Amino acid sequence: MSPGQARERFRAGERVPTAGWCRGWTQANLIAVPERLGYDLLLFAHLNPRACPVLDVGEPGAWSTRLFPGDLRTDLPGYRLYRDGAAVADLGDVVAAWRDDLVPVLIGCSFTFERALLAAGVPLRHLEQGTNVPMYVTGVACEPVGSLSGPLVVSMRPVPEHLVKTAVEVSGRYPMVHGTPVHVGDPSAIGIADLARPDFGDPVEVRPGETPVFWACGVTPQAAVMAGKVEYAIGHLPGHMAILDTRDDDYRVNP
Repeated sequence: MSPGQARERFRAGERVPTAGWCRGWTQANLIAVPERLGYDLLLFAHLNPRACPVLDVGEPGAWSTRLFPGDLRTDLPGYRLYRDGAAVADLGDVVAAWRDDLVPVLIGCSFTFERALLAAGVPLRHLEQGTNVPMYVTGVACEPVGSLSGPLVVSMRPVPEHLVKTAVEVSGRYPMVHGTPVHVGDPSAIGIADLARPDFGDPVEVRPGETPVFWACGVTPQAAVMAGKVEYAIGHLPGHMAILDTRDDDYRVNP
């Protein structure tokens, strides 16, 4: 399926997590904030690059970008609306909610390197189970900028112990879509109390002989919006991504 075909299906009402969709094409997180916070958001991303690698930015009020020629208001499978830092609605489209002062920012997503992990023999449990990837709010603080502050959010994939080094090496070839893991092993070391209760997405089984591996996640700006009580923002529904007209390998660097 091409990105354009996927966007048509989402515009028509299909509501599903996008892990495994459009193999070979890049996926991205969406965060849109009022123009007065646009610089702060970009500086926040600059100071927290592992979690917030910026792939594209739109003009204030724009609902398409250079890499996303569709409609950002309708062509994702799910959205989350924030008022004063609180998530007030999960929506199928945000045509009525989009404002002329919103600056849309597209941030790299770890789904982009999942095809490479599979090719290297690293299993992906959320794809096996047909669920959303589990995401957790950690106890690790991001570098704050103005009203934007808050915790690092991570995604987790259980990896067989003998393949952890492979997972690190493969994901490290994609630094613009989070790159290498931020933590391997004991979740309590980064403030996660219970892997069975993710803050976003769905839990997955961690089997004997597997190690939980954590990558920085592009939901982090939404956590910053919540912590900073930002007056208005729109993000993607976690795991329900924007699919871009760029290839995964456009973000691959040689080791």
